[in-house]
Amino acid sequence: MSLYKKHVFVCENLRDVASGRASCGSHQTAKLRKKLKEMVKAAGNGKQIRINAAGCLGQCSKGPAMVIYPQGIWYGNFGEEDLEEILQESILGDRVIDRFLIKDKME
Repeated sequence: MSLYKKHVFVCENLRDVASGRASCGSHQTAKLRKKLKEMVKAAGNGKQIRINAAGCLGQCSKGPAMVIYPQGIWYGNFGEEDLEEILQESILGDRVIDRFLIKDKME
């Protein structure tokens, strides 16, 4: 049996600007992860849902990126204004939000 019912990883990888490549960390993902974690706790699910920082998830051009397990839902191109919808619909409600869905996971 799993310790958590859901485990969400938010990419916080931050590349050097000189690399010329995009990175999720440049979208203030540490702030987004912290906010999502607070929202989960406020909803009374802090012991059932884990929100963690992740290194590169390989979705840099679609960032910010997150993955929700155990469903394996990959999301990109979301902002702070979208976190409540993601929490309610996908994390708590097990529904996929198509406009954030990363369909091609190979980059």
